[in-house]
Amino acid sequence: MFKEFKQFLLRGNVVDLAVGVVVGAAFGTIITALVNDLLSPLISVIAKVPDFAGLSFVVRDNQFMYGDFLNAIISFALVAIAVFFFVIKPMNLLITRSHEGPLTDSATKECSECLSEIPLAAKRCSHCTQLVD
Repeated sequence: MFKEFKQFLLRGNVVDLAVGVVVGAAFGTIITALVNDLLSPLISVIAKVPDFAGLSFVVRDNQFMYGDFLNAIISFALVAIAVFFFVIKPMNLLITRSHEGPLTDSATKECSECLSEIPLAAKRCSHCTQLVD
């Protein structure tokens, strides 16, 4: 039973998941710091209100504290913006740059009959046996 448990723990997907959770938690801390220390003060400079938590209104002696909800919406929007511009956009750019250039091997050519890849020196297609020039 211990051997099976050890195999389960050492499987690639379990280890990858554990690493992903740890890195995700650390990255979450970075994004939270970015939002709290840089983006939120920038919003407070523009809006001239550093925190909306004190905003409320009263209806029939019931106080509605909508400021916390407004803070949560702004925080969510800032986190989404930070993730998009500092993670998603750079990763998309990196992926696009890594896929630039020729995708086919220069040592092959395409058969005009069956469109399969064949070596440049081939006289006949190995897939459809068509003569190639």
